[in-house]
Amino acid sequence: MPLSQGSKPLTVIAHIYAQPDHIELVKSELKKLIKPTLAEDGCLRYDLHQGNENAAHFMFYETWQDRASWQAHMEAEALQAYLKAVDGAIASFTISEMTQVVI
Repeated sequence: MPLSQGSKPLTVIAHIYAQPDHIELVKSELKKLIKPTLAEDGCLRYDLHQGNENAAHFMFYETWQDRASWQAHMEAEALQAYLKAVDGAIASFTISEMTQVVI
């Protein structure tokens, strides 16, 4: 069960693995998410990375004002369009919700 986030910032790490024959499609569609997502309420960071050793591996490092902001993002029009565009092109996808450890 996820820890309660309250109003603490939420870090999300999303790992997306494209099917080998769809790497460029997935990359293109992921890039389209960046600008509209950064404009969403509560989005503090939305960085896309691609694997150096495995070009099919993409990772978003995201920071959200709170979990509610991230949940709204998951329903956003841009994300829904992305999901349609990459239907069948994704080999696997995982999301980890995390909280920064502050010392």
